[in-house]
Amino acid sequence: MLDPTTQQMTEARRAPGKLLALLMAMTAIGPLSLNILVPALPGLAHRTGADPEFTQLAVSLYLFGLAFSQLVLGPLSDRFGRRPVVLAGLVLTVISSAGGIAAETMGHIILARVLQSLCASTGLVVGRAIIRDLYDRERAASMIGWVTTAMVVAPMVAPLIGGILDTSLGWKSIFVFVAVLSAGILAWAVHALPETKPDHVTSGGVRHLAGDAAALFRDAGFNGYVLVAALGSATFFAFLGGGPHVVIAMMGRTSAEYGAWFALTAFSYLLGNMTTARLTPRWGLDTMIRAGLVCELVGTVLSFLAALTMPASGPEIVFLPQTFISYGNGLLLPNAIAGAISVRPQAAGTASGISGFTQFAIGAACAQFMSHVLVTASTPMPLAIAMAVLAGAAAVSFVLLVPQAPRR
Repeated sequence: MLDPTTQQMTEARRAPGKLLALLMAMTAIGPLSLNILVPALPGLAHRTGADPEFTQLAVSLYLFGLAFSQLVLGPLSDRFGRRPVVLAGLVLTVISSAGGIAAETMGHIILARVLQSLCASTGLVVGRAIIRDLYDRERAASMIGWVTTAMVVAPMVAPLIGGILDTSLGWKSIFVFVAVLSAGILAWAVHALPETKPDHVTSGGVRHLAGDAAALFRDAGFNGYVLVAALGSATFFAFLGGGPHVVIAMMGRTSAEYGAWFALTAFSYLLGNMTTARLTPRWGLDTMIRAGLVCELVGTVLSFLAALTMPASGPEIVFLPQTFISYGNGLLLPNAIAGAISVRPQAAGTASGISGFTQFAIGAACAQFMSHVLVTASTPMPLAIAMAVLAGAAAVSFVLLVPQAPRR
């Protein structure tokens, strides 16, 4: 007779659909919470009398918290288990969202957002470790590909939801929405989320982070997979930081037109995730990473040539090459993450946290750098060069480091 936890894990392996849906919901909380307040920021600055730059900290500090928290949550899940860390993170997400509802000043709102960011990423980082607990590295890459779609869809719909709520019910309704949504996912997780941490995973936690991290960083394959994930996805973050200036400021197009074109790149990324989910079990994650890198390099070459030969054209010279890059991202990112957390399975949570932190930290730096560089540029060429350098660095990291990775 199997105990309830073992029975839940067995059911998850045999019929992963229900668990997959829960992991997607858990993963979506962080990206959705990041973007859902953006449409309300101008109004918040006016209502609270805060400086717009200070108001923007509600987004930038959230992104920093999202990166930093992954260094802590992954190791904690190695130490105390996946289920208690997820449940605690969701409880704290509800509480911090309630704090946002009670806030009256911009400073208090920003504080609530920082607290929200530290726990809303729980599903993002621990969900990857849960997948690796249950499946081998190729199957894990496929599952992560499906879960990553939540990171695409959630940021796309979040501004629409936030704008509707702010316009019809006021900005506090945004925090109410996040609190209610988090509470619903918490109830779902209490009922359906099994403890998946293997018995041999006895280290981890903040106290053991240095030891686990040192062991991971000594592995060339781990470093390769982490760099591929971070540098490969940094092409998107660089585009995120520079694309609006190129299209709106340089080309004189509207923000609505930029948003319509941006949906094309989001769809390309989603298509890449779906391709990963279907083909990785058959082809292997290293082959899929190679395919993703080829797509990114082709896209960056096209972007460079378009900026060189047609600098005065419209958004198509920016976005059409970006579809290749975004599709390549969808191929390489889930597979590189699966590779990183497979190098040392007994520290999958720590590996997931380090990988996530590196990805978001490098991505945020690239976005900020491109927004600064393009202010004084007259063509999209700096953006094309930056993306080509990042994609090339990702390819070099893969070629030099990943062949030494153990196959588990």
